[in-house]
Amino acid sequence: MIDEKRFGKTGTKETSQNIIMENRKKLSVSGVLDVESFDEDSVFLYTEAGMLNIKGEELHINKLSVESGDVTVEGQISALIYTEEDGKTRGSLLSKIFK
Repeated sequence: MIDEKRFGKTGTKETSQNIIMENRKKLSVSGVLDVESFDEDSVFLYTEAGMLNIKGEELHINKLSVESGDVTVEGQISALIYTEEDGKTRGSLLSKIFK
């Protein structure tokens, strides 16, 4: 659960986030508030748009800027999944794009 006093309320219209994926090998995310956890198979980010789970293989965080809220993840990216604060899945960004 996100500490709203620390991070502010997520998922509101005032929030801003950009995601740029290059060839499913490099992902740039803005609006990152905190990195929850990461390993070679997944990266969990608290973002202004909610919790973002990045799934893939051989993932590593190449760039992390706390000041600007920018994160760059490299590896073989297979899914981007947003979850609600209570843990319910909202759906994969890729599945929404390819509907």
